[in-house]
Amino acid sequence: MANLKEVRVRIASVVSTQQITKAMKMVSASKLRRAQGAIQQIRPYAEGLQNMVGRLVSGLEGSAAEMPLTSVREIKRVGVVLLTSDKGLCGGFNSNLIKTARRFIQDLPADQQATLIPVGRKGVDFFKRSGLPQDLRFKDLMLKIRYQATAEMADQLSKAFVQGEYDQVVVVYSEFKNPVVQYYRVMPWLPLQAESPSASTTGAGAGQGAADYLYEPGREEIVQDLLPFSLAIDLHKAMLDTQASEHGARMTAMDKATENAGDLLRELRLQYNRARQAAITTEITEIVGGAAALAG
Repeated sequence: MANLKEVRVRIASVVSTQQITKAMKMVSASKLRRAQGAIQQIRPYAEGLQNMVGRLVSGLEGSAAEMPLTSVREIKRVGVVLLTSDKGLCGGFNSNLIKTARRFIQDLPADQQATLIPVGRKGVDFFKRSGLPQDLRFKDLMLKIRYQATAEMADQLSKAFVQGEYDQVVVVYSEFKNPVVQYYRVMPWLPLQAESPSASTTGAGAGQGAADYLYEPGREEIVQDLLPFSLAIDLHKAMLDTQASEHGARMTAMDKATENAGDLLRELRLQYNRARQAAITTEITEIVGGAAALAG
């Protein structure tokens, strides 16, 4: 059995760790409220914009082929944008994102080459020795998410797609559901997909989808202006989703760590009390034995 000094040192260490995890949980909860508010604000806007652009592109018919960002061609080079956090201590959050990206890359046909585009240092660190081609221009964007930086990233990736550096671009990110649940997604980002005709002519929105609108200056000009903006919004939403998921995962992990520290403290204090009682019993036995020896 460990002596009293060793148990006291362990108890002090666990108490200190518990205070740290409790503080980190509170900080993550505060950041999560802000991040959750941001994603709740942008999500309806992004979905509405995506649906509108999809309907516009689907109505262009032959003209859509002339738009580079909607051009579907034989896939040889795939850009994989991987969104991860810059810090750890968030449970399996980063490892699950990395597993999702690895699974997608491994499932690619043999004639398709993937280039990793990591955003977040955890993804950069993991794939550093993988031998996979990497584009590290955007690795620090998760430090502070700003729309201007996201729009610049979307513009550069769009130009790379138009110039033929990539035939397809996907985004691996975490969709925020609540602090405990996150969904790890692979979102096709380029080429931008038009809404299928059946989606706009069936269901409650059938009348709206079949309506004949007047466009000024014209449908093609409007779509050309909206496509880059829609892509930037989709990418920004994915980054905000990932940020909210990170804070939720860290808050949950720190809450569990605090509970585990409490359980360990109870065990150590029980062990300490047992060791203390054993020491007292030993001392009493020695005293009684000594007294008996003197009396004899």
